[in-house]
This record gives sequence, structure tokens and C-alpha cells, in this order.
Amino acid sequence: MLTTVQDLLKVKGDAVWHVSPDATVLDALNLMAEKDIGALLVLEEEEIAGIVSERDFVRMIAQKQTCELQSTVKDYMTSTVFTIHPSQTIEDCMEMMTEKHIRHLPVTDGDDILGLISIGDVIKGIISSHEFTIEQLSKYIDGGGYNQ
Repeated sequence: MLTTVQDLLKVKGDAVWHVSPDATVLDALNLMAEKDIGALLVLEEEEIAGIVSERDFVRMIAQKQTCELQSTVKDYMTSTVFTIHPSQTIEDCMEMMTEKHIRHLPVTDGDDILGLISIGDVIKGIISSHEFTIEQLSKYIDGGGYNQ
């Protein structure tokens, strides 16, 4: 049963794709397309400088009404990045994402970046936990495992 962020990372994996603030928009978009992901951490000297998502690019393009593929990621990234600890619950993730209106959360332990959780990962984790609970309740109701 998935209950913590650490449990979720064991299933999802701990790959953290990232770019530097000086990477081009085209480089970031190509990496997201290649890895089939919706966001990248922006790291500067191995520290989180920001996060950039497909939505950030789309919003900026809509605002500027142009797409400058050679401009840098730092012009598009979100600098305020919220993080979550691996010992926190999946429900903590959902609460933070809902409250802060974000779709991606880096998982950190001190200065170590352990993974990146998306809203889709959290929803899958919650569904998995609920399915486990339903299965256990069904076994209990049916008397499964008990000698009658």
C-alpha cells in the first residue's frame, strides 16, 4: 500500500530530469518530449533555482504572443519552488498541490533531491491506497482468511 512519498517514489522511480537556467527553451522542450514529462527542475550548481513546466511555456507564449525558442529557461521558470519530504504522506502532497495550485513537487531530504512527484503520480497513489482498502474490507466482510 502506498502511503508516503517515499513509497510513491519506489513505484514511480527517482529520475530527476533537469536543465540549467541558461538552457534554451528549445532544449528544455526537447528534453520534456524525449522523456515524456511535463516539468523539469532548473538546477544551478546542483541547487534548485526553479521549476519549468509545459504550462509555464504555454502561458508565456500566450502572454507574449510569440515563441522565442532560443530564449533561456530562466525567463520562463517559476522561481518559488515548494518541496516535500519523503516521509510525508501522499495526502500531504495532494493538500500542498491543491493549496499552492501546483502540479509538480520535488522530493528533498536536506540538500538532496530524491525525485519529482506530479499530480498524476499522487492521484495514482491515492487510487492504489483506496483499492487496497476496498480489497481488505471486502475480504473482511466476506470472511476471507477465517475458518468458519
